[in-house]
Amino acid sequence: MALRRVNIAAASAAALVLLGCLLAACNNTAKTVFLSTDITGANFGADFKLADHSGAIRTLADFKGKAVVIFFGYTNCPDACPTTMANIAAAMRRLGDDAKRVQVLFVTIDPEHDTPELLRQYVSSFDPTFLGLSGDIETTKKTAGEFKTFYQKQMAAMPEHHSVDHSTGTYIYDPNGRLRLYVTNEKGADVLAHDLTELLRSG
Repeated sequence: MALRRVNIAAASAAALVLLGCLLAACNNTAKTVFLSTDITGANFGADFKLADHSGAIRTLADFKGKAVVIFFGYTNCPDACPTTMANIAAAMRRLGDDAKRVQVLFVTIDPEHDTPELLRQYVSSFDPTFLGLSGDIETTKKTAGEFKTFYQKQMAAMPEHHSVDHSTGTYIYDPNGRLRLYVTNEKGADVLAHDLTELLRSG
């Protein structure tokens, strides 16, 4: 009987060790690995209050349950903006059905030029689900400051040909409304698709 009890105890101990190993393996497998910069816990980018291109006032709470991608730019931008928006659109196509769980927002830093109609045309050229957001000059300045985004208008001989120097990073929130990632401009569609998939998987 004593030997049997020893064998049972040994088997139980071995089972616990095996269970611990399996749990550790599962935890390692489930660990979220991002390819862009993880800024979880950042003390900026808490919220915004801007009008979308249909005139509706939007805040972050409107998109609860979705990952939110935010980029600051302007419709006349010759390089960084169209490149980034094209990369985001390509990433959305890679997500397949999961793209329905993502909302992309383009915030103009040139509200004097970028009318709601211009914003609608611009974002729709990349993806019909994208939203263009805008505010007045002061609101734009305040919102950019909240996201630590730099921009400065450069005047030209002809006003319609002006340019705007600006930051080119993309911000991504998880479906719970937490700012999680900062994606630098050189990251392409594959990085965006990978990190959005990870955020949607981990919640």
